[in-house]
Amino acid sequence: MRLFAAVLPPADAVRELASEVDALQRMPGADALRWTGRPGWHFTLAFYGEVADDVVPDLTERLLRAARRTGPFPLSLRGGGHFGGRALWVGATGDVPAMRLLADRADAAGRKAGVEMEEHRRYRPHLTVARSRGSADFKPYAAALDAFAGTPWTVGELCLVRSNLPTAGVPREQPRYETVASWPLGAGDGSGHAGG
Repeated sequence: MRLFAAVLPPADAVRELASEVDALQRMPGADALRWTGRPGWHFTLAFYGEVADDVVPDLTERLLRAARRTGPFPLSLRGGGHFGGRALWVGATGDVPAMRLLADRADAAGRKAGVEMEEHRRYRPHLTVARSRGSADFKPYAAALDAFAGTPWTVGELCLVRSNLPTAGVPREQPRYETVASWPLGAGDGSGHAGG
C-alpha cells in the first residue's frame, strides 16, 4: 500500500484555510490549476511510497516509538509559497523545530523498517493546496497568502496515512486519503518531549 506519515490539521484550521483557498480560487487563471481536496489536507512528514504488507508492522512499531519520543507542540498555518510552477502551498509557524524533529524520526522509522526512500532532505513544513500539470505562475497566489495567519493549535498525534490514487480516469479526480493508524505524541513511556 502507498503510505506516508503526516500531521493532520484540526477541523477549525481546515475551515480557516478553506475560506482563504476559496478566495484564491476566484483569482484569474485559478480554474486551470488542480486544487487539492479539503478532506485530504495534511503536512507530509515522510513519504514511504509503496510499502509491502509484511513491512507495515515494523514501520508502525517504529512510528509509535517516534510519537512517544516527541511531545505535543504548537503549530498554526501561516503564509504560503510555491515549488516552481508545480505546486502552491501554505506554510506553518509555531514550534517548527519540533515538527522537523518528528519528520526526521518518521523518516528514520521508514529507513530502519527497510522502506526504500528518497535521499533525506531538510524538512520544510508545507501543506499543498494546488498543483499544475505544466508550469503555472503561482507567484500571485503565494503573494495573496502572505498575510494569512491561522489560529494556533496543538499537534497531538502522528498519523500513518494511506494514499489511494485515482483509478476512474475522471478529470480532476483527487487521491483519497485514509488514516490507517495514529499515535498520541509524548504518550506512554514518560519521555514525551521534543528534545529526545
